[in-house]
Amino acid sequence: MAIVNAWAVSTAGGKLASFQYEPGHLGPEEVDIEVEYCGICHSDLSMLDNEWGISAYPLVPGHEAIGRVIALGDIAKEKGLKIGQRVGIGWNAYSCMHCEQCLKGEHELCTTGRATIVGHHGAFASQLRSHWVWAVPIPDGVDPASAGPLLCGGITVFAPLLDNHILPTDKVGVFGIGGLGHMAIKFLKAWGCEVTAFTSSSSKYEEARSFGATHTASSTNTEELKKLAKSLDFIVVTANVSLDWDSIISLLKPGGRLHVVGAVLEPIPVYALSLIVGKKSISGSPAGNRVQTDQMLQFAAHHKIAPKVEYFPMSKVNEALDHLRAGKASYRIVLEADFK
Repeated sequence: MAIVNAWAVSTAGGKLASFQYEPGHLGPEEVDIEVEYCGICHSDLSMLDNEWGISAYPLVPGHEAIGRVIALGDIAKEKGLKIGQRVGIGWNAYSCMHCEQCLKGEHELCTTGRATIVGHHGAFASQLRSHWVWAVPIPDGVDPASAGPLLCGGITVFAPLLDNHILPTDKVGVFGIGGLGHMAIKFLKAWGCEVTAFTSSSSKYEEARSFGATHTASSTNTEELKKLAKSLDFIVVTANVSLDWDSIISLLKPGGRLHVVGAVLEPIPVYALSLIVGKKSISGSPAGNRVQTDQMLQFAAHHKIAPKVEYFPMSKVNEALDHLRAGKASYRIVLEADFK
């Protein structure tokens, strides 16, 4: 039986240490990949700290994996994947393929699906296992070394463009210019939208414009927000902190939508009349489905879109996590597997 080398934490908030496990028998619909790169997402920190109350230890984080297929179950062999093919595995690792959501193509909403790092060992490891549907081929034109963050953060901000039928003529606001926000700006710019980047740090204005933002504005200055009232068709919130929600909703044109993808832990208070009078709406979404993930990667390849990343060897994973916790990541961190 093969042994998987990994980095795991044994208690909430602890440091990762070397860890080994046996993956067990490969199921007929399963795929094993040898991990080459794995991005670090803020969700990894949330799981490490049991911030959502769903972590199980020992916990191997990592859900933005890029690697080569090294084993295929008997059914997985018939699904277009080949040994040696480069694929990516994001937040989702398993979908049943027979519930109502799966049959509609909404595999990310599977009623019995499993996330890559929830009750499942993740990709801070020498290899990773998933259902074949979530082993997504990486197309030519996408740099595998920086592609990992596209499989979680990238699809999380790309899928809402499809789900909400965003038009190239729309004016869109992005709140939070970090790991997700900078990718949202790049996608929206290539989509054709006029983008306003909102951030609490004026030092990010110039870089936000370099990502494709047409305008920049403060996310915390109420007076500045008032000047932009009723100017936006769509707003995507990528930050995971509480904001001035009334002021943000006032930015929307009649019929506009506020869409949340940042895991804000506090309730979002809303006055019903602020939605009713302007026929406005609030929504949220997780990572996208498999078809949307393929479309996102094809779009990234066509428009040469890649996240801005910095690299650490996986053996320095604790230093990388400290770097992220300190808010020093610019803008995503990718770990390079160095088990050999």
